[in-house]
Formats: sequence, C-alpha cells, structure tokens
Amino acid sequence: MAWLYLGLAGIFEVVWATTMKLSDGFTKWPFVLATLLGMVFSFGFLALATKTLPLSTAYPVWTGIGAVGAILAGVIIFGDRISPITWVFVVLLLISLVGINITHSH
Repeated sequence: MAWLYLGLAGIFEVVWATTMKLSDGFTKWPFVLATLLGMVFSFGFLALATKTLPLSTAYPVWTGIGAVGAILAGVIIFGDRISPITWVFVVLLLISLVGINITHSH
C-alpha cells in the first residue's frame, strides 16, 4: 500500500506544479485552489508512504516522479521544447527510479 501512496503523492506533486503555473502567479483563483489541494494530497500521501517506506527511498522517488511528470506536463500542456540530450537524462532518471524501487530494503 505504501508504494501506491507514494505513486499518488508523486502524481499530486505534478498536479500542484502544473496548476501553480496555470495560476499565473497565484492570480487565477481556481488554479490557486487546485494548487493548494494538490499540495495537501501530495504531502498527505507522502506522509502515509513514509510510515512504512524508508525516507531514503520515498523522498527521491517522490521527487523523481514529480520531476519526470513536470517535464512531461511542460512538453504536453505548455509546449516546452526539450533537447534530445535532455530526453536522455529523463530516461536515466526513470531508470534510477526503477532501480531505487527494485533495490530498496524492506
């Protein structure tokens, strides 16, 4: 269950980061509220995950999900341009996340 919580925490991190950008500097209230809710859910699920997962595993995976998700949101939603070498590093980050997941100690 902890890994599910951690995955949800990462997804909500992407939600709050994306809606924060859409809030236009906290001037568009629906997006401000979505940002705050995303933060609450992200931190809440992270807190649940860290009840059983080690912090040394949970935190890097959470931030990694957020980083990859933010890159994808930037490209898909905001039309950000990412260089080919950046995509190589995104793939390396994904490989690292999988490696942390596989090798973490119970």
